[in-house]
Amino acid sequence: MSTVEQHSQEPQWLTAPQLRAWRELTFLMGQLPTVLDAQLKRDAGLSYLEYYVMAGLTEQPNHEMRLSDLASRSSAELSRLSHLISRLERRGFVRRMTDGDDRRFTRAVMTEAGLAHMAEAAPAHVEEVRGLVFDVLDDSEVEVLRSCVEKINKQLH
Repeated sequence: MSTVEQHSQEPQWLTAPQLRAWRELTFLMGQLPTVLDAQLKRDAGLSYLEYYVMAGLTEQPNHEMRLSDLASRSSAELSRLSHLISRLERRGFVRRMTDGDDRRFTRAVMTEAGLAHMAEAAPAHVEEVRGLVFDVLDDSEVEVLRSCVEKINKQLH
């Protein structure tokens, strides 16, 4: 079937249960980052993206990662991530260094101050995540959530 024929056919509309699920998911995707961003700004002086970029660095060996990989992992354009890293550098939380394996790349490295700030910020953030998401689910629902999100993420990539 040609592309023209595919576009001229009636779309396969969502079923009523699918539409309800889609509406709930789109509401969640819009609201959860906003709520978490407010909590992080209030309690840690970090935006949602700043926190997750720093969290990504804390999970890496030597607390460092190529900026291009960090941008991909955080779903941020490299230019946006570069500005974010500059802000974090000014605060003393990260520093840039040339990649030892390939000098064309730049790496972001967490500083001791950044690690300390994350150690202070993480407990309140985890409490917020737990309260908003996991405390309302039982163990089997958490597993279903993980499985569903994993399948969707695989489809996206």
